[in-house]
Amino acid sequence: MTLLVISPDYASHLFPLATLATAWREAGERVVVATGPATDAIVRDFGLERVHLQLGRGSNPGVIRAEDQPPGEDDALRGFFDATRRGAVETLAFQAAARGDDLLWNPVGVARAVQDVVARVQPDQVIVDHLAFSARLALMASGIRHGDVVLGHPSALVVGDEVYGYPPAWPHAFTPDPGALAGLRQLCERVRDTFTAQWNAALAILDPGAPASRDAFAETGDVLLLNYPAELHPPGRTALLPAHAFLGSAVRGEARDPEVEEWLAASDAPIVYVSLGSFLSVRSDVLAAVAEALRGLDVRVALARGQTPVEALGPVPETWLVRAVLPQVTLLGRSALAVTHGGNNSVTEALTAGVPMLVLPFSTDQFAGAAALEDAGFGLCLDPNRAGAPEIRRAASALLAAAPPLALTELAWRLHETPGPAVARRALEGGPR
Repeated sequence: MTLLVISPDYASHLFPLATLATAWREAGERVVVATGPATDAIVRDFGLERVHLQLGRGSNPGVIRAEDQPPGEDDALRGFFDATRRGAVETLAFQAAARGDDLLWNPVGVARAVQDVVARVQPDQVIVDHLAFSARLALMASGIRHGDVVLGHPSALVVGDEVYGYPPAWPHAFTPDPGALAGLRQLCERVRDTFTAQWNAALAILDPGAPASRDAFAETGDVLLLNYPAELHPPGRTALLPAHAFLGSAVRGEARDPEVEEWLAASDAPIVYVSLGSFLSVRSDVLAAVAEALRGLDVRVALARGQTPVEALGPVPETWLVRAVLPQVTLLGRSALAVTHGGNNSVTEALTAGVPMLVLPFSTDQFAGAAALEDAGFGLCLDPNRAGAPEIRRAASALLAAAPPLALTELAWRLHETPGPAVARRALEGGPR
């Protein structure tokens, strides 16, 4: 049996998708990953095959840098970073305006490339990133049954009267101006309509007899897989989803890191793990504020600085571990608190480790995810553009002083007992069509 995994050329997307594929790899089956060259090393580290597939202009092997992107994509990335400094609504509006070129880049050309990959690989089963819209177009137009993996908060697949790009929930720290929110929703509705027209135009070329979509952001594959715990999803919204499986989490294995192991063994003091992900580590001002806040606490800190120069963090205590990239899963397994931007990998990996979170969300589904964590009592949220070191220190102190909620400990146990890769394989083998 052969499994084909279709992933954008981004580490944050490939890590969970490749982790899901380990259920097939460990069963002795062939796994082929269709992605770009930037993440080739990740594919090889998982022991999988790679075939070339470029789903978009950009790429990210782990820490993204604008200067490494092709012309046009570099300016778009800088524009996104600038928008995060202006605020949440401004960031969401910037992302909405770029949506067509971002998510439906060269749809017919990419779809033809996907069809060619399928013809060459001859897979028995396929899983694809939900945000790889052009790839999903190809699979739908060809009648190829596939697992559609939503890697972000489940609101990445809209239901009911939701509009893609407009958060269905906000954490308490965010109180956007109603007028600005109304403008954002109108923009997202216009983008939805334009995006859907582009989807339908490409679909008409690929499969002239296919019915047109009313909302391309509501389209899903044959087997819907949500990389998120069901316990954090509102039952009312769950009822609106098509047939689906909540994977819980897809926590990757990590190679041994002697430096990290030595650091972990050096002390029993509480550990705070800090990371703003592969994109948002560019926000040196926020990481510096977090560092200043944590210097005042009796903790050891493991901080993944990404693009931020170490000098920008201020004085770094000798007991801290600061590197551009750190083994997140390993460190979360020993941490008392995670300070995070609220990306899907960070959230699900922290939940699996039973670690409370202080969330500093910037964009996309991070707001809905932070709101869900607050509602569950698994963390606190602050606005990264407003919270200074004193506010961050108070929130971190409160989370460190309290014992992890029993519900979080129980959820962590369930996520360990029922790993996402096993759930995905069962769903794909006998899931809904």
